[in-house]
Amino acid sequence: MKIWAEVGAPGSKRVPATSKAKAHCCLSLFRVFIAESRTQVCRFSGLKIYPGRGIQFIRVDGQQFLFLHKKCKSLFNQRKRPAKLAWTTTYRKQHRKDQDISVTRRKRRTAAKNVVRSVAGASLEVITKRRTEKPELRKASREATLREIKERARKSKADKSAQREANKAAAKAAPVKNVPRGAGGKGSKSTGR
Repeated sequence: MKIWAEVGAPGSKRVPATSKAKAHCCLSLFRVFIAESRTQVCRFSGLKIYPGRGIQFIRVDGQQFLFLHKKCKSLFNQRKRPAKLAWTTTYRKQHRKDQDISVTRRKRRTAAKNVVRSVAGASLEVITKRRTEKPELRKASREATLREIKERARKSKADKSAQREANKAAAKAAPVKNVPRGAGGKGSKSTGR
């Protein structure tokens, strides 16, 4: 982190502080700048790029790429995959390098609290009522609903078969005449030769 001080405008003379009073006056005039070490990340290696370092590459489509050094830029232009080079951060993350012992330990999961909420189609009261009822009652109601569903399916199947039989009988009752194709009828073609 760079720290520098300047009096008034940049490039003006620096005032030496001889006594405490002068030093106090000078300090009020001084502005202290702390250069934020804005580190950026290399697009290829994933390493930090400190201010004043790195190469910026702007593609034709306007996308910006920051590289730490020439090597990264060259490998990027060669379309090399950083995950295959052992010194890049992507490779090291994939192969679990640089992990602390504290990080490798499994974190304890906080036990999720079971909260009963209403679901679409069932209110909270209905859900709690069903939970509290005895298993025998639950089983009996389930069997009753299954019986009802099966009975409905049987009825619909019987209705469909009766309908099919009626359709077959109607088809036999009205015989189809053998009419040659294109003989008269709607939109018949006539050649006017």
